[in-house]
Amino acid sequence: MSGLLALLDDVAGIAKVAAASVDDVVAAAGKAGAKTAGVIIDDAAVTPKYVQGFAPARELPIIWRIARGSVFNKIVLLLPVALLLANFAPWLITPLLMLGGSYLCFEGAEKIFHVLFPHGSHAIEKDMDVRDPGHLEEQKVKGAIKTDFILSAEIMTIALAAIEAPNLWMQAATLAVVGIGVTVAVYGSVALIVKMDDVGLYLAQNAPTPIGRGLGRGLVKAMPGVMKTLSIVGTAAMLWVGGSIIIHGLEVLGFGWLGHHIYDWANAIGHSVSEQWAGAVKWMSKATMDGVFGLAWGLVLIPVATRIISPLLNKKAKH
Repeated sequence: MSGLLALLDDVAGIAKVAAASVDDVVAAAGKAGAKTAGVIIDDAAVTPKYVQGFAPARELPIIWRIARGSVFNKIVLLLPVALLLANFAPWLITPLLMLGGSYLCFEGAEKIFHVLFPHGSHAIEKDMDVRDPGHLEEQKVKGAIKTDFILSAEIMTIALAAIEAPNLWMQAATLAVVGIGVTVAVYGSVALIVKMDDVGLYLAQNAPTPIGRGLGRGLVKAMPGVMKTLSIVGTAAMLWVGGSIIIHGLEVLGFGWLGHHIYDWANAIGHSVSEQWAGAVKWMSKATMDGVFGLAWGLVLIPVATRIISPLLNKKAKH
């Protein structure tokens, strides 16, 4: 009996430690998640554009497919790689993030380029041909998951840097909580956004009061503009995040000239306005300059990607 009591005491002690560990994981995940807020907002702004042009019945299935891909990106691919790099090859993290940032700059710049020159690429026009909605959906989902991979890598890296965990397992658990929590928050919000017009239609037809029906009609009328705005914000976000990743990476690698100048210029602009607006103006100025750099870098990458990298990949695929 004394042995059994001792065993139960040990089990109770283990349970207390486990409970404390869970609390630590949740607290660390909350702290790390807060650090990634900027990239999370960008992720939520980028995603809705991938369901534009599809029948309403396909919107939620597409978002669900992208969300599943996002979880796979974060938990299966990025989490173990982030832990391995952080513990065994931390010097590789910055170059890899810069590579991802370059992809974001390229994608954002390419979208702007094809808005300005809509007949610039026959391949893209063929890709976006609505006569093949199944192919279009596949391409949209693949493109969204690729973009999500880059943003997820940034989220997981920022979260990992913010985690103060005593061991590898605590780091892994915290990163997993952050990854799943961010995915639920982002794609749950996106699902609400893209279905808001259906909510408005339901209210317009079924609300018991004139105010409710008017609100429904307002939502229906507003959503096309909201979706267009989100698409523009998403493209700008890709350029901002991509440009800031490249600039910060250059600073880490010892090439801080551009980053220091952007910081000084943003400070100067912030000091030119009243104190209550200085912080917001400084942030906007820096984000704008990061985005302009991201656009410039993306435009440089367009011919490299379309005339060198893409033909090489297509040639390799044929072989």
